[in-house]
Amino acid sequence: MYEFPFELDDFQKQACEYITNGKSVVVCAPTGAGKTVIAQHAIHLALEQGSRVFYTTPLKALSNQKFYDFGEKYGTDKVGLLTGDTSINRDAQIVVMTTEVFRNMLYGTNFGAVSDNLKNVRYVILDEVHYMNDEQRGTVWEESIIYCPVNIQIIALSATVANADELTGWINTVHSGTELVNTDFRPVPLKYFYFDSSQPTRILPLFTPTGQLNNRIKPERPPFRGGGRSKKQDKSYVKEIVRNLYSQDMLPAIYFTFSRKKCDEQAEKCAYLDLLTNEERAKIKQFVDEYIAENPYLYNNKQLEFLYNGVASHHAGLLPSWKNLVEKLFQQSLIKVVFATETLAAGINMPARTTVISSVSKRTDSGHRMLTASEFLQMSGRAGRRGMDEVGYVVVVGNYFQSPEEVAELVLSDANPLESRFSPSYSMVLNLLQRFTLDEAKDLIMKSFGYYSTGTRLFPLIQQAEIYKAQLAERSVNCPYHKDDKTLFEYLSVKNLYLKNKDTYKKIIRQENARNRKISDEALKFGQDNKKNLDKMHSFCCDNCKLFKKHSKNVEVIARIQEHLKKLEKETEHQRDVFWNKFMAHRNALTEVGYLVDDYPTEKGKTTSQIRSENELFLAQIIFSGVLENLTPSQLAGVICAITTEDMHGDFPYLPISEPVRKTLNHIRNIKRKIEKIQKYHRIEAPLYINTYFSSLIELWAEGAEWETVAGDTDFAEGDIVRAFKRTIDVLRQLTNISNIPEALVFTARDAIEKIQREPVNLD
Repeated sequence: MYEFPFELDDFQKQACEYITNGKSVVVCAPTGAGKTVIAQHAIHLALEQGSRVFYTTPLKALSNQKFYDFGEKYGTDKVGLLTGDTSINRDAQIVVMTTEVFRNMLYGTNFGAVSDNLKNVRYVILDEVHYMNDEQRGTVWEESIIYCPVNIQIIALSATVANADELTGWINTVHSGTELVNTDFRPVPLKYFYFDSSQPTRILPLFTPTGQLNNRIKPERPPFRGGGRSKKQDKSYVKEIVRNLYSQDMLPAIYFTFSRKKCDEQAEKCAYLDLLTNEERAKIKQFVDEYIAENPYLYNNKQLEFLYNGVASHHAGLLPSWKNLVEKLFQQSLIKVVFATETLAAGINMPARTTVISSVSKRTDSGHRMLTASEFLQMSGRAGRRGMDEVGYVVVVGNYFQSPEEVAELVLSDANPLESRFSPSYSMVLNLLQRFTLDEAKDLIMKSFGYYSTGTRLFPLIQQAEIYKAQLAERSVNCPYHKDDKTLFEYLSVKNLYLKNKDTYKKIIRQENARNRKISDEALKFGQDNKKNLDKMHSFCCDNCKLFKKHSKNVEVIARIQEHLKKLEKETEHQRDVFWNKFMAHRNALTEVGYLVDDYPTEKGKTTSQIRSENELFLAQIIFSGVLENLTPSQLAGVICAITTEDMHGDFPYLPISEPVRKTLNHIRNIKRKIEKIQKYHRIEAPLYINTYFSSLIELWAEGAEWETVAGDTDFAEGDIVRAFKRTIDVLRQLTNISNIPEALVFTARDAIEKIQREPVNLD
């Protein structure tokens, strides 16, 4: 085993031994426990053996970071990088990539034949494999594990999850030879604190030495009292919290909040606290000034003054190059407090002595909800720097959406289990049917973690069915005459008819008597016929049964419960085969539009199989319609930007787009309506976007405008603009790589990419 210059922890030794012995391994350990050492062991083995190793991450920023780290450690000639828009030294012994790129390699589409892609690859490190829980992208990890050849050892590194054994069992089933190393060991233990605004001059321990909730912590009062807003609740205590951290030597800190706007506001509030030494100020000024000299478009950033004072904001609305500057300063302990959204908890190397969590609840589209245990663990796990801190600190800020008891319960909760997010797409269907028969494709779908964990996934439904069955058993009545419910229903029908006719007959008699008239023969016959109903009613054993009332009362309830049970059983059956049903729905839609014939892709189908987007069928239909041809590079960028930009919440001003872009999008709206109709019929949920929020901006940018002109006079955050532009570049690049694209369109797409790919858009 490779000798590290320090003593390994037991779980690290165990994992390294498994890898040395040719086993795949799942390593579940808390954030900051040292999982990277295990990856480095696999890298050293690959270098010694002359084989290759792939290192995959969920985020491009993480891939970039690992690429530079490994380049410094092992030599730039030995390290390559593959992301959606970057290809550096792709045949290197160590290749860092996003997990999507690895999955695409396994399909053997844009990246060439699978055998060429994986030539001499011995190890694949799947970092942050708990991203399988990600609602939108989790399916990528499942596909990567399913399709990864069994001769390649998988090293899956995960934060703590509740069902690590189930995950390992599944990988062992689809890949074989997989061992679990599961530990809750933290090299830097955590201490938990609570900020109670009624005691703003101190931070209180959350627990007593005996492990009880600290009774000195008072719950926050709601903001409305007596019909008016309390001034106390309007006050922000962020400066008091940071002062407390500074006075107790608990900096540097990551202060997590769930709003970009609040990140910026809180950074501004703390920007002029005296947190730095003169030496640190001088270092920051020198570093920042040199960085901005290389990136002059950052010169007018309004948060520049915050940086000089050791305070920063970090969220998706900021330029990637600005976030990179913040990360570099924080890694050198020059930034003392960074106010960040929870995305910072996702693996970026920014260790802190303390994490502050502004709330254990977060606002969603459906109102406030509590953080999950895994979300809390991911954020709190950033506290405590190995080799620098003996203890890490986690401070939860009190607010009226949570009680101290709820905070304590969350802190003590185990991590959440991983759930399958496996979701067949048009591209997946086409890729599988290009290589396998329908039956073979089904076998692969059946290998998904979702199918493996069916018992767990269906447990709530099965449990509810058991409750309904128990209720039915409690409600059931054993008829002493051994009759079934049908007899009871017949009796009730006769009885109801008799009582109804009896009332009618009495009413007729009263009316006739009041008028001193003789009862008609028809009325007398009606009464005699109803007496037959009475005799018939008496003939039923129910008429004298002591259990009749209980039985008849239960019948309606039982029928209602049975209807619920029937629906539940139907849903259970649907969920049992939900992945295959989705696969077949996509297959049927593709057959309808002519992309599949006899379960094999046509030429259009093969082209579509190479597309990577949220709705590959939509993009393919747009390409094949010809509406993208004869556009200029900037106009093509404007159109692609509109169909790749997600729906956004809030009111945004309409920015006028050019006439060719507007007309092209009108044609695309017709395509969108046709696909919506097909998807509705086949019950497929795949998004179709036409949003022009950024289209005029990307047109302007592609035509050569300065960044200040493009970003300066809009309500959009610079980071959002860059992200929209990068998404556009991703699709434009696909137009240059996939087959059967008209040559003129390929050249226009290349030209558009070149015009968009300039600072700051081309920086990560």
